[in-house]
Amino acid sequence: MAMGGVLKLTKVQELVQHKGRLVEVPYTATVGDTLNSLLAKNILAVPVAAPPGQWVGAGGSMIMEADKSTGRMRKQYIGMVSVLDILIHVVEEEGGEEDFAGRLSSTVASVIGHSLEGLSLWTVSPNASVYEAMEPMSKGIHRALVPVESLMHQPHHAPVEIMESSTGYHMLTQTDMVRFLLVHAKELEFVTGLSVSTLGLMQTSVFAAPSNMKVMDVVKCMRNVSLAAVAIVENSPDIIPDDPMLVIGRGRKLLGKFSASDLRGCTAEVLQAWSSLSIMDFFGKASVAQQFGVGAAAYHKEGSFDSREMVSPPVTCYLTSSLQEVMSTALQNHVHQVWVVDNQGLLLGVVTFSDIMKVVRNFPSKQLF
Repeated sequence: MAMGGVLKLTKVQELVQHKGRLVEVPYTATVGDTLNSLLAKNILAVPVAAPPGQWVGAGGSMIMEADKSTGRMRKQYIGMVSVLDILIHVVEEEGGEEDFAGRLSSTVASVIGHSLEGLSLWTVSPNASVYEAMEPMSKGIHRALVPVESLMHQPHHAPVEIMESSTGYHMLTQTDMVRFLLVHAKELEFVTGLSVSTLGLMQTSVFAAPSNMKVMDVVKCMRNVSLAAVAIVENSPDIIPDDPMLVIGRGRKLLGKFSASDLRGCTAEVLQAWSSLSIMDFFGKASVAQQFGVGAAAYHKEGSFDSREMVSPPVTCYLTSSLQEVMSTALQNHVHQVWVVDNQGLLLGVVTFSDIMKVVRNFPSKQLF
């Protein structure tokens, strides 16, 4: 295979065929039950299924699953719900402790679209090339459904659709795509061997949360400006105390980051109980919960240790780091963004999986084909 031709010649089906049955929840499931499903499967998002023909799916999508023997439509996927959608639902709704049980008993269909990712739902053809699938993911689509066998029978079936019918689906993620690029890094060395600076890979406009900002305020700001992640930075004299606003992160001391992946392993009760903490306290407790269990983090209330001391260092790279190094670092640490810092640990910007897709796909080289 020619150098770089792997992107054009490899089909999406090869990336997902090893995956098991698609994990989903019915539209009637409660928010609490959905979070339990995410916890049980150790995943961050799940598609929501409903009876066919009764819903307009997220972003106007119409994605159906049909019975294999009869071809009759059995269900429709109406959207995607992530743990971040659930956190937004838990902390943004008005009311105190007495309303918490009510928020958990809300149907999952009611929280679709709380975060940016939930506003659309896409499918990618199993016969689409990796290069073609990179296009929507370069624009911020984190996940897409891949039909096992399309029943649409369209003469000009596009590689990416919001309308589809199939007997079953797999899930394709940005992580799958980046893992593929890393596996083939040697073949793509003409681009993966270049630095963050050379490729112009870094986003320099980065929002950040001061370390004393409350989780509930961070989440509200993330929703208002459609962010999937924010940097956590050191407080400084120019930051107004108790001001529930994000700040420009560039040039500030990076302490950590906050995103949906940091909520992995947290129960609904934990999300609600910790939402009034500062972002660094929350981040510390979440780190303890992931390492030692929620009980250990809860024990912090007795003053036995400072959970902030258990915070894992932020996942970072430098302007001189190669794309291959950035991808390897991200995958090893199970994150979707790597923060770019200088030698003093001051934040310069961020590299996301979407940025990686965009740069590789648009790289001006005939070697890609």
